[in-house]
Amino acid sequence: MTAKKPANTPTTVVADDPDDRKGRLKSIGGSQSDHWNNTLANQAVQALWMKNSSAEERDKQLSATVAALMGIAPKDELEGMMAAQLVAAHNAAMECYRRAMIGEQSFEGRRENLTQANKLSRTYAALVEALNRHRGKGQQKVTVEHVHVHAGGQAVVGMVAAPGQPGGGDANEIKEQPHAKQTARQITNAPEPTMPCPDPQRDALPIPRDGERALPDARWQGQGRAEGQ
Repeated sequence: MTAKKPANTPTTVVADDPDDRKGRLKSIGGSQSDHWNNTLANQAVQALWMKNSSAEERDKQLSATVAALMGIAPKDELEGMMAAQLVAAHNAAMECYRRAMIGEQSFEGRRENLTQANKLSRTYAALVEALNRHRGKGQQKVTVEHVHVHAGGQAVVGMVAAPGQPGGGDANEIKEQPHAKQTARQITNAPEPTMPCPDPQRDALPIPRDGERALPDARWQGQGRAEGQ
């Protein structure tokens, strides 16, 4: 007679167990669920290479792995997963580097181990960047607290391009700005230089600048002077 196989009994999963969600191991896995934190720690520990390690060295490696997870200090489950993968990628990369440096290692074996170590190091760097971006460390924010603008000046916050460059605008448009108009007005109203006159008894003759100004007829003045003498 063949023994009958026991029927598959349904498994009950409690998602919100109050005894589980105490968060006593949250510093390891970042979750309020201690089941999750314990599972994550076991996954990180099982990724270690401890084949040739003694019992004392194995205990040190287990403690070091848990300490590494606590040092990364995950704040949620996502950070906990990235922390565990960081530890696993680091240990795997270091094992490949170790195997590549064995004295009896062949050239092909050394090249393959260095190639795998390079890929693992790139994965490690990508995980670090993703963790920092998740924590908001990859964004830069510039805050301008005080801006002093004096009379006749303008304040510009941002990238400023010179005329003729992409985004710099046309020089004619720059001339149409208020500060350009004010500068032109100041030049127009500036004191006018005088032209020396050959007759020291007469006043100097100003040079016209704003527009065309009619000058007295020199011949008429000369004739009047000659008739008066």
